[in-house]
Amino acid sequence: MPRSRVFEQSVQINASATVVERCITDNALMHRWLNPVLRCEPIGEWRTDVGSESRFVIQIPLLQPTLKSVVIEREPGLVVWGFEGFFKGRDRWECLPADIGTRLLNRFEFEIPNPVVNWGFNLFAVAWTQKDMKAQLRRLKRVAEEINQGFR
Repeated sequence: MPRSRVFEQSVQINASATVVERCITDNALMHRWLNPVLRCEPIGEWRTDVGSESRFVIQIPLLQPTLKSVVIEREPGLVVWGFEGFFKGRDRWECLPADIGTRLLNRFEFEIPNPVVNWGFNLFAVAWTQKDMKAQLRRLKRVAEEINQGFR
């Protein structure tokens, strides 16, 4: 049985939790901070309530591996996507109001059931994935703070 892994990152954002949540739940805004090789497509209409489905496509020529995701937990300031494909797991995004702005927590918990894919991930993608999560949070911070500036 593959072992579960957890990558967790957080960032302090000078914007309200409402603005930060909008950056996570609005598909157009999401594509401003997602890694450019990722595309998130709704299955049906784009929504982020429990049961809403989407797919994340990694745009690698010829392959385009896809993760199907479904919102498994949703509250104000919290979205948890569960996913299956070459990974199985969950991606938790939580907006935590702070004295100034919002602390955004992203917790990526997953396992890779296929031993060949797991080997490849360990060899080529572990460090890149963690680095990319940090870069995504920096981009999301920038987008949220730009939107927040527009509200002043």
